[in-house]
Order: sequence, then structure tokens, then C-alpha cells
Amino acid sequence: MRVWVDKETCIGCGVCVAIAPNYFKLDEDGKSVAIKEEVDPADEEIVRTAAQSCPTGSIKIEE
Repeated sequence: MRVWVDKETCIGCGVCVAIAPNYFKLDEDGKSVAIKEEVDPADEEIVRTAAQSCPTGSIKIEE
């Protein structure tokens, strides 16, 4: 599974960072970026929760 953030729609609310800080951080523009694109199988549930919690649907998951 791979994950990335659509920076065009991200509003920088930080919910993804709060939920999955090992996978997301806020960059110098205050927008979220994926720290690691490849998701460890043990972390898939937490990354999915972060994606589902994103108010703008900016977190994209590729199976």
C-alpha cells in the first residue's frame, strides 16, 4: 500500500499528523506531506484512519 497527499486540496488541519505521525508531517507551507509513501502492513489501519479523517479527502491510498 502506498500513500500520498494532494497538496492542492490539503488545508493543513493536521489531523493526519495527530493520527499517524510516523507517516505525515506539515511542511514549511503548513500542508501535509507523506514522510513514507510505502506503508508497513502493520500500520495500514492507522494510515487508513488518517485518510478517512481528512476533512478534504486529500490523503490518497493506492493498494
